[in-house]
Amino acid sequence: MTPLPAPLAKWFADKGWSPRPHQLAMLAAARAGRSALLVAPTGAGKTMAGFLPSLAELIDHPADGLHTLYVSPLKALAVDVQRNLIDPITEMGVAIRVETRTGDTPSDRKQRQRTKPPHMLLTTPESLSLLLSYPDAPLLFASLRTIVIDEVHAFATGKRGDLLSLCMARLQTLSPGLRRVALSATVDDPDGYRGWLSPDGDIDAVAMVQGAPGAPAEIGILLPQDRIPWSGHSGRYAAKQVMAAIAAHRTTLVFCNTRSLAELIFQDLWSENEQKLPIGIHHGSLSRDARRKVEQAMADGKLRGLVATASLDLGVVWGDVDLVIQMGAPKGSSRLLQRIGRANHRLDEPSRAIVVPGNRFEYLEARAALDAVDAGELDPDIFRPGALDVLAQHIMACACAAPFAADTLLAELRTSAPYASLDRETFDRVLGFIESGGYALRAYDRFKRLALHPDGLWHITHPKFIGQHRLNAGIIVEATMLNVRFKNGRTLGKVEESFAATLTKGDTFFFAGMSLEVDRIETEDLLVRATARPARIPTYGGARMPLSTNLAARVRHFLHDPGEWHRFPDDVRDWLEIQRRRSTLPDPAQLLVETFPREGRHYMVAYSFEGWNAHQSLGMLITKRMETQGLKPIGFVANDYALATFSTEPVTDPASLFSADILEDEFVDWVQQSALLKRAFREVAVIGGLVERQHPGKRKTGKQVTFSTDLIYDVLRRYEPGHLLLEAAWADARARMTDVGRLAALLDRAARTMVHVALDRVSPLAVPVLVLIGRERVTTASGDDDLLIEAEALAAEAMRID
Repeated sequence: MTPLPAPLAKWFADKGWSPRPHQLAMLAAARAGRSALLVAPTGAGKTMAGFLPSLAELIDHPADGLHTLYVSPLKALAVDVQRNLIDPITEMGVAIRVETRTGDTPSDRKQRQRTKPPHMLLTTPESLSLLLSYPDAPLLFASLRTIVIDEVHAFATGKRGDLLSLCMARLQTLSPGLRRVALSATVDDPDGYRGWLSPDGDIDAVAMVQGAPGAPAEIGILLPQDRIPWSGHSGRYAAKQVMAAIAAHRTTLVFCNTRSLAELIFQDLWSENEQKLPIGIHHGSLSRDARRKVEQAMADGKLRGLVATASLDLGVVWGDVDLVIQMGAPKGSSRLLQRIGRANHRLDEPSRAIVVPGNRFEYLEARAALDAVDAGELDPDIFRPGALDVLAQHIMACACAAPFAADTLLAELRTSAPYASLDRETFDRVLGFIESGGYALRAYDRFKRLALHPDGLWHITHPKFIGQHRLNAGIIVEATMLNVRFKNGRTLGKVEESFAATLTKGDTFFFAGMSLEVDRIETEDLLVRATARPARIPTYGGARMPLSTNLAARVRHFLHDPGEWHRFPDDVRDWLEIQRRRSTLPDPAQLLVETFPREGRHYMVAYSFEGWNAHQSLGMLITKRMETQGLKPIGFVANDYALATFSTEPVTDPASLFSADILEDEFVDWVQQSALLKRAFREVAVIGGLVERQHPGKRKTGKQVTFSTDLIYDVLRRYEPGHLLLEAAWADARARMTDVGRLAALLDRAARTMVHVALDRVSPLAVPVLVLIGRERVTTASGDDDLLIEAEALAAEAMRID
């Protein structure tokens, strides 16, 4: 038993609590001078476990100066943790100051925090990076003893994790005795995180602390009238039942996978809210004041229901939430666990949740997610080498604080796990990029930010670059919207630039009830003309979470194993049974491709289960290859489970369309001809500091940033195709924007295991994806009704047994 200081022990006793074993284990690790990773379920007191050693040390050995940094992926979480820390500290009667520092913190308080820091500072990776860019950083962090990283799974494997890891390497230099602590409820690869957390990637330097599992969650699947719709992905059809569930509970969180869906669900619930219960909405596009108002209303227990997105996935504690509802399939077991954990934020009571599947495939996915949760199976964590644009930003931050020696800095950078294998040549290329912008840009003074002085140290070339860095540093690059307009200037609305980036001249898509043909993309305008040609490409309705590989594997298993079907509703079981009789159900390793005619068109449907992003990319590539083969493609649609193309000529040899060389030939051409690479370049140019978003007193418009980066992109493509940032942009375009890893796995499977079934009409399995062809045209509520009729007619045709 690790003894607690008297004020801490008394506080626990006054509450009628005892410290949990994992909290005491964290205290023991700290007293042994070890870093630690704590994996414990939501409600297990992870935050207290992270702070307990710091509280004990500050009580036993009071000292001035910054003692503990707490880093959160969300501003809201930092504010919430501050609220939940201050009450216990006040009740203990100890003199420990706790403050937050985020992008929302007033500038005068930020200034004061650097000269008179609190004992505990709660911040984000971006704000920490900015603190390290000041010359007084060595003085500020000299007293630092602990850094606590909450919800580490949310950012360790991405670019924000790269930045935080680099910041930790710098902090370790400034305070060699620094302990690192990370907290999470959903970690699939603890050793991977221990390696990421430790200096030099030594996992043995990080103690592994595992919390008790807690009460099993109670999760159900909502089946209104015991029927699952053929199409859709939102669960909107169940709004009446969801509102009834809200009325039957104290407080309900309703999670949606996208912001646009959250708005729709909120409107649907409001129209069913006959009792006029107080319900709200929370997502990242709302203003800070609106979000804070909703968060306070929830904290005060004034809301009965709250519709939310990933903005509330993590950590925020509202003890009165007694039900979580997931609208649409969760896309991953880890995400479902995180969201379920928002209900009954107590370890010894079961969290209660309901999943509302949007269609029959989503029912299988929801069932797969529940099975994965029961089995303790989490989504895989994929660690990758650190991004070069993030490295450039961090080196610039170090230079803003003080001149540096290249050899010394490189040695420090290599203690950061994502950059452990950083070679000297790449490091010198990054330095050269900051020094001059690269070979093609070295004639321009505005890109010359660093210079090597006779003293052997790298110095900032002009003080203006320090201010420019602090105004523009950060990893999150806001999405740009493009105006859809005719040449005469008439504007039809806006689409996300991520959708427009996939288009090339002559492509057609549906928007505002019309079929439009792309003329060109100009800065932030997508110029179009009306066309009588059928729209080939569906509009992109917002960021989509990919179906996890774990859940995809479980769904494939369901299709292949009739022994599982007794657990499914009658209509889902009939759907699979008739599919097996009319076509086939592939085994988990096979790729089923069906072809069939319908109403003068020829369809090809591939059931690949690699997620919407990979399918969308593959649809672009395959329809271009179909054109080359003279198959006259009309268009394609995709969901998480399947890709369907339709053409005027039949596909008789699908294997030739899915050959692996599509990634060497058509993929490269498509990425370069579309705006995908330009979009990726814009992000890395902003993160890498080549283009600034803000000047003192004013912010560049998205149009100005786009114009600047597009000009530079064109120059580099022409004169320096091997430029560091073009390389970084290609890495982003391949991995993040097109999911090329899953594409490659799909094509590899196709080459070995494709099963082609030629049918005389649509199959049951094809109905959910084919209905999407009509859905892209819908702009009105009455259109939705027409689609339901269309879906039922298509389903009747598919389910008929001759």
